[in-house]
Amino acid sequence: MAFNDSQRFFPETRMRRMRADTFSRRLMRENQLTPNDLIYPVFVIEGSNSTESVASMPGVQRMSIDLLVKEAKEVSALGVPAMALFPVTPLSAKSEFAEEAYNPDGLAQRAVKAIKDACPDLGIITDVALDPFTTHGQDGIINDAGYVLNDRTVEALIQQALSHAEAGADVVAPSDMMDGRIGGIREILEEGGYVNTRIMAYSAKYASAYYGPFRDAVGSAGNLGKSNKNSYQMDPANSDEALHEVGLDLAEGADMVMVKPGMPYLDIVRRVKDEFKVPTFVYQVSGEYAMHMAAFQNGWLDERSVMMESLLAFKRAGADGILTYFAKRAAQQMNE
Repeated sequence: MAFNDSQRFFPETRMRRMRADTFSRRLMRENQLTPNDLIYPVFVIEGSNSTESVASMPGVQRMSIDLLVKEAKEVSALGVPAMALFPVTPLSAKSEFAEEAYNPDGLAQRAVKAIKDACPDLGIITDVALDPFTTHGQDGIINDAGYVLNDRTVEALIQQALSHAEAGADVVAPSDMMDGRIGGIREILEEGGYVNTRIMAYSAKYASAYYGPFRDAVGSAGNLGKSNKNSYQMDPANSDEALHEVGLDLAEGADMVMVKPGMPYLDIVRRVKDEFKVPTFVYQVSGEYAMHMAAFQNGWLDERSVMMESLLAFKRAGADGILTYFAKRAAQQMNE
């Protein structure tokens, strides 16, 4: 920041003066965090009255649909506006071509219907990707060499997104990073009359090492093995490329864009918001959550204050909303 002759220095200007009391700190606070900023990601499993703990994500449980409905009612009452669903597909339902992804009676589709019936005002966001449904754990359909086929995968993603819209999803969120899938999904939604089904595009999704606990949670880690997703997810070294991806997705009909992971990519959040000024979201991913929880459980960091500080960082960087496994407990804290 450049200084000019009209600006005063110490002691005329004391920066601590406005920090001296609670009231003045509140008056000049630039960013506010409320339950309106939060999206709660959850894992749904088959069965009834069933839960499964995720070992690498302390405090996170996979839930059957009936229990997930109860959870939805609780988070809705706390003021959280939306929930993001991630199905845990049984091994018997996985296949090479991921046909279960667009089964109208699939786990995700049934969960959407049940939650919307119970909580019509709670926004439901569905993950559009094939990795929970493939026997190889990749986000798409592969050839004999193991390369993910873009256009063939997009055809399946379009069917998956349409099945979610038909089930009642408010937002479909393609997280696969295939080229052209936003345009294809927007076209099929328009043709089907789902003109208000929003698309949250995972536009800047990096090939990150922070996703490990999530892959454990949805059961794709074992299928993926030692393979990686570098041929379609973004290189962590790149920043300009993220803007290119966001611009393409917006041109194809995305309503919102996503940066993933979160805290290691705050610079990308800020660049996206400054450049495009569109609804911009960020995902505080499983690895970020797991690191925080390990520190909390070991007494190395204070859970309440660090949790809120981490979320506020996303707002300061320009995010309009945050997908976070802390959503429920953060909302509870805000409502105290």
